[in-house]
Amino acid sequence: MDHFLYRNGTLHAEDVPIADIAAQVGTPFYVYSAATLTRHYHLFTEALSPLPHLVCFAIKSLSNVAVLKLLGDLGAGMDVVSGGEYRRARAAGVPGERIVFSGVGKTREEMRLALTGGIRQFNVESEPELRALSEVAASLGATAPITIRVNPDVDARTHEKIATGKKENKFGIPIDRASEVYAEAARLPGIDVIGIDVHIGSQLTELEPFEQAYLKVADLTRRLRSEGHDIRRLDLGGGLGIPYTRSNEAPPLPTDYGALIKRTVGDLGCEIEIEPGRLISGNAGLLVASVIYVKNGEGRDFLILDAAMNDLVRPSMYGAHHDIVPVTEPPPAAPTQPFDVVGPVCETGDTFAKARDLPALGEGDLVAFRSAGAYGAVMASEYNSRPLVPEVLVKGDHFAVIRERPTFDEILNRDTIPTWL
Repeated sequence: MDHFLYRNGTLHAEDVPIADIAAQVGTPFYVYSAATLTRHYHLFTEALSPLPHLVCFAIKSLSNVAVLKLLGDLGAGMDVVSGGEYRRARAAGVPGERIVFSGVGKTREEMRLALTGGIRQFNVESEPELRALSEVAASLGATAPITIRVNPDVDARTHEKIATGKKENKFGIPIDRASEVYAEAARLPGIDVIGIDVHIGSQLTELEPFEQAYLKVADLTRRLRSEGHDIRRLDLGGGLGIPYTRSNEAPPLPTDYGALIKRTVGDLGCEIEIEPGRLISGNAGLLVASVIYVKNGEGRDFLILDAAMNDLVRPSMYGAHHDIVPVTEPPPAAPTQPFDVVGPVCETGDTFAKARDLPALGEGDLVAFRSAGAYGAVMASEYNSRPLVPEVLVKGDHFAVIRERPTFDEILNRDTIPTWL
């Protein structure tokens, strides 16, 4: 569910007409619904109740500090994968004890940042990282609470570029070597082993891969406890998918996911952490663009927008689908025609959709990409020297720009010409 609906013939974000935002901000822009973000966060907290738990929002999906503050004020923890994301979480007012540090390439500088600024735990991905963290913690006279990410060799049945739980992926340690690695962790100074971490991929549309992974984690928990480790926290990752189309096929609901967690690991007496990103933020955002031209090509027509692959890279990078809808509601049974929906970047890959059936549109008309809140603005770039897209947050009948579009002077002033040129 989201809060982007047609009212009186025009698409709204909650109670704000999209066209009003476009008139003030210009296109393209991202717009997020506070009500949708709030609702989706609460779906997860309710699904895990009454287990002791923390829902940590995966910042990599949507990192605007205003959004992080909204979720943090609701009680969310944060899952970060870089020092920059850690700083964003802290800037949003999220305390260190609610921040989990994930990622395969944590540097010693990032470790020091988190240890001195406060951290709930590090999700350790490898033995070299474990030893480096021990050295950093010991040098600071600190203790690093850790889980170790295990790779359960489970096929998440998702896109190959976002599958993370198979043995050929770069993430975690093989689950068969867990006893050996946990034993080393227990011997190292500055390390406090508190739990197990697992994450098998993103945009999962079935529960069975989760069940396979979590049953392996349950067995591992019992084995590690028998070996003397105090396993008291299970970080089960994220990855639950969202519907990118308006078809009747939908991924499992958070309630079903919560029931699975209770069934597989709920009897272990562990605190449960999950790290959803896409399901909280994905359907909470739109990318809004204007039509520049309608071009009649050889055997196909092109809808050329002012948004491009640098603003929303998912279709080019993953072949991802986003529903594209006109901001002005078409009449019932309005005729449609197939368009290739493209941007102005000088790449054939700058294509959002091919032969997409859309109603008649003309220059200046507004269109909206649905389900663009996750991995949209965070993956944007200034390719072709195009300014980053502004972000807007709506709550009820008012909105605020939460990231301005940079001016060309600001972009150019970041470059420096050496004195010898």
